[in-house]
Amino acid sequence: MVCTVACLLLTNCHSLAHKARTELIGLTRPELLSCAGVPDADETRDGQEVLVWKQDQNVDGGVSVSTPFLIGVSIAGRGTCHFVATLRDGKVSRVSYTGPSQTLYGPLAACEPLIRDCEKYARTEGASAVSQ
Repeated sequence: MVCTVACLLLTNCHSLAHKARTELIGLTRPELLSCAGVPDADETRDGQEVLVWKQDQNVDGGVSVSTPFLIGVSIAGRGTCHFVATLRDGKVSRVSYTGPSQTLYGPLAACEPLIRDCEKYARTEGASAVSQ
């Protein structure tokens, strides 16, 4: 049972950042700012705007187990993430991530807090825009 829950957690966190790479494509700049907040860096070159959000505090992802005899086991990892969105003509054309992320929950788990609201917005609003 514990292994099943752990596998589901690992898959969910890992896949959220991967799904966002495609689901955020096409969001407008105002939509992106409303779900991700104000970026930490912004640069415009060659008709493209690059926005960067930074999660520079280490995100812990681990499990600690202690026993009555002061024997403890800790399996952990730490990670940071920079969420990079490239915009062309005011719409997201590319999503990428940088930063060392080695958490137990996957290589992109530290990015999940940065993109969670945008991925949810793109999934729900994108579906309603298609149905109209």
